[in-house]
Amino acid sequence: MAQSNVAEIASIVSESSRAAMLTVLMDGRFHTASELAFMAGIKPQTASFHLSKMQEAGLIVQEKQGRHRYYGIQNEEVAKVMESFLFIAPPVKIKSLKQSSQDKAMRYARTCYDHLAGSLGVQLADALLKTGVLREDHENFRVTEKGELFFKELGIPLETVSKKRRSFSYRCLDWSERRHHLAGALGQAVLERLIELGWIQRVPQNRAVKVTEEGKDGLKKTFGIDHSKEGT
Repeated sequence: MAQSNVAEIASIVSESSRAAMLTVLMDGRFHTASELAFMAGIKPQTASFHLSKMQEAGLIVQEKQGRHRYYGIQNEEVAKVMESFLFIAPPVKIKSLKQSSQDKAMRYARTCYDHLAGSLGVQLADALLKTGVLREDHENFRVTEKGELFFKELGIPLETVSKKRRSFSYRCLDWSERRHHLAGALGQAVLERLIELGWIQRVPQNRAVKVTEEGKDGLKKTFGIDHSKEGT
């Protein structure tokens, strides 16, 4: 009889409060148990219990700073699994104007663990393919010779990025767009660079990111993405 620990992990992720906290942690940041409890709508003591279970299962990691403890996703492999769950899960029912606004913002631009996702993430990947900066190669994107120059001019050191012990530039299937965006170490570097340039800003309390006025101009000139058409 075949033995597998898949059921054990599935049972942990399937619990609604744990799933809610893992979804929050998909923003790629570290949060306290109190913050996660608030966003999941549960008591701090309950959150601590669930976080302990997820840590034991290797889904999350804990970091201590003084008296405070912060929790984050273990690695990109866990993030991939969570993103695949979001892809096949039925859409959340919108019950208020606030929910509708948050859903619209998330679908346009958000972080997927440590890279850019949503409509903006897909548009960016499309632009890099169209201009010959990237090309598709099975499950990954490949940087072309033209792309090496492009990323250098953008301020992204490919040699340093490629040395990270993780996937370099894989194609991540976007749950809201049903198409691929750029992930891996290169995807992370692009997100960090766009934030560094001040073109996008993280939104507190959720995974959405906001395009700044400077970013609208930068995205159009660099990638040919016209943010004004989104009406956000």
